[in-house]
Amino acid sequence: MTKLIDRSELTAMVRKTIEHGKARTIPQAPDIMEIPASNYFDPDRFQLEVERIRTPLVACGTSTDARAAVAAIQAGAREYVPLPPDPELIAAVLAAVASDKASLIWRDPAMERVVQLANQIARSDAPVLVTGESGTGKEMIAQHLHRQSLRKDRPFVAVNCAAIPDNLLESELFGHEKGAFTGAIARRIGKFEEANGGTLLLDEISEMDVRLQAKLLRALQERMIDRVGGTQPVKVDLRIIATSNRNLGDAVRDGSFREDLFYRLNVVHLRLPALRERPGDILALADHFARKYAELNGLPQRPIAAEARKLLLGNGWRGNVRELENTVHRAVLLAQGVEIGADAMLTPEGETLGPATGRDVASRAAQTAEAVTRGLVGRTVADVERDLILDTLDHCIGNRTHAAKILGISIRTLRNKLGEYVSAGIPVAEPGQARTQSL
Repeated sequence: MTKLIDRSELTAMVRKTIEHGKARTIPQAPDIMEIPASNYFDPDRFQLEVERIRTPLVACGTSTDARAAVAAIQAGAREYVPLPPDPELIAAVLAAVASDKASLIWRDPAMERVVQLANQIARSDAPVLVTGESGTGKEMIAQHLHRQSLRKDRPFVAVNCAAIPDNLLESELFGHEKGAFTGAIARRIGKFEEANGGTLLLDEISEMDVRLQAKLLRALQERMIDRVGGTQPVKVDLRIIATSNRNLGDAVRDGSFREDLFYRLNVVHLRLPALRERPGDILALADHFARKYAELNGLPQRPIAAEARKLLLGNGWRGNVRELENTVHRAVLLAQGVEIGADAMLTPEGETLGPATGRDVASRAAQTAEAVTRGLVGRTVADVERDLILDTLDHCIGNRTHAAKILGISIRTLRNKLGEYVSAGIPVAEPGQARTQSL
């Protein structure tokens, strides 16, 4: 396996548990990490850690059952490799990770305009703000900008500002000196210094604390950073790309984002259209994912059948490209015939993919509206918000990531709310379980 990794020009880690991997991944930033399936299957907690470490994880196990692979992928693993490993399969996994770093696929004119603008400004050092719904490919376009830039041979470093707690994000970005705080047993450089000479992606920058925004603004203006606990500023030379799934103009108006930082970042604005706004990309992306995951899993290349293609075109894709990729990945694993048929195009819950009828939607909406009205009268907004958050968390079996997506809020906002409830003595579901008592 080591020889295959060396040939792939990727860095990899093999870890016994997710905790073992997490402890060593952040400073080393590997391209891929392998973890035994039997050791990580608390899927809800695992998904949160995937966001934190931002590294593709490959699960491995002794089962050859397709259901084991589907379960691993639903839990957040990039791929499932049955043991003993097949060298050709491992090579395909590594090739897919390498190609993902270079893949930007589009056919639709709406996306063509975005790519053209990106290519125009790629060779400059101007900051770029990339906005769009979750799953539209904001990090992909950021990587494309880096590959087309004069800094392409230097590091590309990404930080998810929403997934890292406020008290850790400053050290993550700017580094710290030995003894700066409890547990700082050695000097550590931050992401700014890791990306020196290259590109730093600040993902979901709208979730950054206002206090830290001031320090970021100074770093952008002066190209100097201060490590936590440091006494001497450190020079940095890099390009900043920031992404957000929120409207930063609204965030400026409500006081959650600094206006001066907004204008400093918003030199060039790339707005990625939702997948439903670029239907010409759906089948091109689906065909790409079908080929990719067939190769990854050592399966025959199957075309997507006409009926299945109709289902893909008719779906609303609220999760955008990420949802489409997961759907096709699942279909590749479940397909039985010479084609990937409509029966393999399933939702994560196992239901057939496709839009609900207008009558069904209207009926459910009327019933829901009536029930909601009856349940809200006489209650405070805070009480309603609390119950909505906690009920959604129960529905997601304690999975913070899923709950935040359903609620339409950031993980950080959800964590803050849950912290308030815990302080007030209100039971909150732990990852992997619902509450054992009701309010």
